[in-house]
Amino acid sequence: MKQRLTFVTVIVWVYATISLLPMLWMFMSSLKTNAEISKSALALPTSFDFSVFAEAWEMGGLGTYAINSAIVTFASTALTLLVSSMAAFALSKLDFPGKSAVLGIFTLGLLLPIQAYFIAQNELFELVALKDSRWALIVPYTAMGIPLALWLLKSYIDSLPKELFESARVDGASDLAVYRLLMVPIIRPALVTVGIFSVLSAWNEFLLALLYVQDDSLKTIPTGLLAFSSKYVTDYQMLFAALTMVTLPMIVLYVVFNRQIVTGLTQGSIKG
Repeated sequence: MKQRLTFVTVIVWVYATISLLPMLWMFMSSLKTNAEISKSALALPTSFDFSVFAEAWEMGGLGTYAINSAIVTFASTALTLLVSSMAAFALSKLDFPGKSAVLGIFTLGLLLPIQAYFIAQNELFELVALKDSRWALIVPYTAMGIPLALWLLKSYIDSLPKELFESARVDGASDLAVYRLLMVPIIRPALVTVGIFSVLSAWNEFLLALLYVQDDSLKTIPTGLLAFSSKYVTDYQMLFAALTMVTLPMIVLYVVFNRQIVTGLTQGSIKG
């Protein structure tokens, strides 16, 4: 048993190291000139001039893009948490006609790729004049995040003893009161997990941000990074510096909430 545990530990460390290498290479490349990157992409930088990060921030206008990304990410994550938690509570602890059909519809969101409904979604956004606004990203990000969030939260709620909710109803609590005062505090680890996944997804999304938002003042970070590239040339040093700055917050976020994420993912497998 001990040997097996040691083997698994070694495999995990090897995998973690391999996963870390691209980010380390990205950071090192940001400290090299474009000539050094072209000459040898794997060579170490000859100097460590960190002013390149401030230059990349100003030259690329990352401040505006970061604010837009933060607004879109926060709004879509909040909506995802609200809708998915209420839906998960209803599908797990309430009985109503068509319950299985509703769950099946949400499941389609996990199965269908965005390409399957993109044309219809694009025409709908054109019809309601939603394009070139933050809502053009908030709405689809929320819709894409709800199916996975619903299943994670529902699995977590299913593991909770039903007597807990029944006793609250016996005391006269309404379904809304049970949801707000009892369920939400209990499922906080699962909410943190869903929130982190939603943040990562919205922060890094590129395709919809590229197609739906053309106004430069409303662009998010993934599309804003195109400012470092033109038709004929790419400033790789500035691009790597910008990528390092926008990637670091997500890494820190995941590290800080790592314990809650693990708890939220594993708790649903333990039936009460």
